[in-house]
Amino acid sequence: MFLGEFTHSLDDKGRLTLPAKFREVLAGGVVVTKAIDACLTVYPRSVWEPFAERIASLPVKQRNVRRHLVQNATDSIPDRQGRVLIPQVLRDYAALDGEAVIIGLYDRLEVWNPDRLTETTAQVDSELVGEQLNEFGI
Repeated sequence: MFLGEFTHSLDDKGRLTLPAKFREVLAGGVVVTKAIDACLTVYPRSVWEPFAERIASLPVKQRNVRRHLVQNATDSIPDRQGRVLIPQVLRDYAALDGEAVIIGLYDRLEVWNPDRLTETTAQVDSELVGEQLNEFGI
């Protein structure tokens, strides 16, 4: 189970160090791909495989969703320091240059540009508060 928020840096070669507390679970391999938001998702291989099967079974009209998630996906096994290479196309998509924020989402991780995460979180927080106040008639 992945929980929490961690800040790590990408090195000069584009490698991202995964949080130490998750390395044992991720040692069998990971798949990194684009998320729907402008960030990346890191799946343990064991989670990716059934997810990929569901993606493959999407109707033809959903082919753009398949492309978005699979076209630039990359799989790797973390090295001894828990690092995985993030290809340039994925770094560009998520605007990762230097620092990255890794957040746990129970069965997967997301990797964010710190500024984008702050903007997204502020927007979500505002929407949630607005919905909750609306429910109470305020």
